[in-house]
Amino acid sequence: MSATLVLGGARSGKSAYAERLATESGKEVVYVATSRAGDAEMAARIAHHRDRRPAAWKTVEEELALAAALRTHCAPQRLVLVDCLTLWLSNLMFCDGRSWPDVGEVALPERFHQERAALLDLLDAGVEGEIVFVSNEVGMGIVPWGAVSRCFADEAGRLNQGVAARAQRAVFVAAGLPLVLKGAAC
Repeated sequence: MSATLVLGGARSGKSAYAERLATESGKEVVYVATSRAGDAEMAARIAHHRDRRPAAWKTVEEELALAAALRTHCAPQRLVLVDCLTLWLSNLMFCDGRSWPDVGEVALPERFHQERAALLDLLDAGVEGEIVFVSNEVGMGIVPWGAVSRCFADEAGRLNQGVAARAQRAVFVAAGLPLVLKGAAC
C-alpha cells in the first residue's frame, strides 16, 4: 500500500493537487466523496468538484464508513482518492444528532471512535493499491471559540497526525503550491 496525505486550508488547491496525482498515476481511479450537501452552498461546492473529475473515475459516496469503503475499493491497479477527511470527521461528530455544549467537555459519539480507529487500523495493516487522502489543516489559526469548534480542531489535528504518521508521503498545499513534508516529491 502507498498512502499520501494532501492537506491545506480552504481553497488552497489541495483537492486539485490530489486529483492531479490521481490522473498522473495512470491507474483506475475511485473517488470517495465524504461530504453531505446540507445547504445550497455545500451543494455548489460538491457540484464544482464533481464537474472537475474525469468521467472515467468511479465515484463512491461514503459519509461515515470510510475504512469499509477502502477495504472494498482498494486494489493493486487502483488509486483511491478520499476527499476529504475533515468532512468525514465532522460527519462522524454529528452522526447521532446530539446537542452540543457551548462550554466544557465534549463527549464524542461512539461511532466516531470506532470509525476513526478502523481507518487507522486499516492503514497500519495495509491494503493493496494506492490511497490519496485530502484533509484540511484547521489548526494554523487562533484557538476556535466554543467547545465543539475546539474539539473539532483538536480531533482534525489528531487525525491528520495519525494519517501522516502512517502515510509514505505528506504534502501541504498553499496557494496551489505543494510543499512536501514527508517522502519523495510528487
